[in-house]
Amino acid sequence: MSSHNRALTYSMAAALSAMGVLHFAKPKPFESIIPPQLPGSVRFYNFTSGAWEVVTGALLANPSTRPAGGLSALALLAAVWPANFYQAYRDLESGKASTGKKIYHAVRLPLQIPVMRYAWSLYAEKNAKRR
Repeated sequence: MSSHNRALTYSMAAALSAMGVLHFAKPKPFESIIPPQLPGSVRFYNFTSGAWEVVTGALLANPSTRPAGGLSALALLAAVWPANFYQAYRDLESGKASTGKKIYHAVRLPLQIPVMRYAWSLYAEKNAKRR
């Protein structure tokens, strides 16, 4: 792994871990974006995704568990995509979204695709070496 990729991977690990901790420390913002169509309590989804983020960050930070971390990050990002989409839809539909908020959503949702591809590459890189 190049130093650029190493920095990107450790940044991803730190960001996921920090966001995961925030799910517990400040749950309201995270719970507010959970689509109401999901069954069960928003607290369950919030704490589950927060714990998943912390574990994924730890997996990514350790070279020996990085492939599992990549796969976990890909699954996590796919799992939370509906909440991110719901947040964008809700903010834009309300008509009260600021220009900054509109730009944030316009950048954030598509940006998740290359992040997901990078997560997959962390998984696939190790498995390609085994063949």
